[in-house]
Amino acid sequence: MAQAQIGIYGLGTMGSALALNMAEHGFDVAVTNRETDWIAPFVEEASAFSARLYPKERLTDFVAALRTPRVILFMIPSGAPMDAMLEEITPLLSPGDTVIDGGNADFHDTRRRAAQLTERDLHFVGLGVSGGEAGARHGPSMMLGGSRHSWAQLEPILTSIAATYDGTPCVAHLGPDGAGHFVKTVHNGIEYADMQVIAEIYSLLRNGSAMPPAEIGALFADWDRGLLKSYLVEITAQLLTYTDPETGHPMVDVIKDAAGQKGTGRWTVIEALRMGQSASMIEAAVGARGWSSEKDTRQRAETLLGGAVGAFDGTPEVLAEAFLAARILAYAQGFRILSAASEEYHWSLDAATIARIWRAGCIIRSALLDDIAAAFDLGLPQDELILSPQMAQTLSRCIPSLRQVVCSAVHGGHPVPALSAGLAWYDSMRLGHGSANIIQAQRDMFGHHGFERLGRTGLHHGPWWD
Repeated sequence: MAQAQIGIYGLGTMGSALALNMAEHGFDVAVTNRETDWIAPFVEEASAFSARLYPKERLTDFVAALRTPRVILFMIPSGAPMDAMLEEITPLLSPGDTVIDGGNADFHDTRRRAAQLTERDLHFVGLGVSGGEAGARHGPSMMLGGSRHSWAQLEPILTSIAATYDGTPCVAHLGPDGAGHFVKTVHNGIEYADMQVIAEIYSLLRNGSAMPPAEIGALFADWDRGLLKSYLVEITAQLLTYTDPETGHPMVDVIKDAAGQKGTGRWTVIEALRMGQSASMIEAAVGARGWSSEKDTRQRAETLLGGAVGAFDGTPEVLAEAFLAARILAYAQGFRILSAASEEYHWSLDAATIARIWRAGCIIRSALLDDIAAAFDLGLPQDELILSPQMAQTLSRCIPSLRQVVCSAVHGGHPVPALSAGLAWYDSMRLGHGSANIIQAQRDMFGHHGFERLGRTGLHHGPWWD
């Protein structure tokens, strides 16, 4: 007799953590895995929650264990593996069943799969899950894209296992098909920018001010008690206090300075550019990770060209204000991308709701998101976060510090790609009359492309064509 309310296929780090989270909250969960020898050890380690788990080795038995209409969550690698699993499981499903992809999938794939399953009267959900293993186990932030039918099936489960902020679950139905996966992609893009800003500030303190890692960690811990409070600031403060047991050096000093990436930051930039939007801080962060992987080249260049040797003279107070300004600008760019995608794909994304479900559980959770949600609730001109009266006031106070930090860094030869990109974008957006008229004149002169004239309609050409 079918017992399970939901099935989870994939017992890796995230899948097993979500299964335990659901079981702990009183849900019956069927579980299986392609490598079937993983199943028994997982159930054994589940201990007190094992009575809520229904382990199955065969896919047919796994599907049969689910109550109808069925709900199946796949926690497997995105791309070809997901397509292969859909081909395998779809013949076993019935109209009204829902299949969920809980990985970091390309939202274009999610939209395609949703359309394909709709033809069979099946439902496909793209579920963005943020928070890592700890979040999945004890309360993630989740971004759902799919049908109202699927949300009705999933809402009782997801609202129970999600992180909460002031009693509100950090999960929401954001729109159809790829909406959830797209919001998760942009979440990760903002994450890239925030991490890069933190890395740049750390580098200025370590390399420009000769501050030991433990002291920098104490400074970050102090910042985490104020307006800069966030998960990333919190863990940065912690990791900087650790010592390598092998060498006795600060742990951060023995870690190779080559950052990895799994593609979501790059996807954010690609989609932003395709829609004609600026994601300059995210692009800077993606680029910086790429450059970091070229360590051999950088070491040769340091010998031939000289490294960053100048001192950085910014105070902790100035750095804190510059950091706050940069964080606001990174969020503002991210929400611009979400707004553009919402219009293009007819998703009706609600920016305030997105900000609220990011307040707990996810990697970019921060104190600032409360103010961002409130700003969007009030309504903003052109939905631009930087035009919020509160944000504009904060930026007015903090931008001078960001200028000082960028200027001192540039003068000393210290790279700050994300900080400088944020400042350049801010200055561009507040310039009512810019320099693009020169570009339009050039385009008309070399290509007869034409241009708009101030105060007139239609396409015009310059006197160079007379």
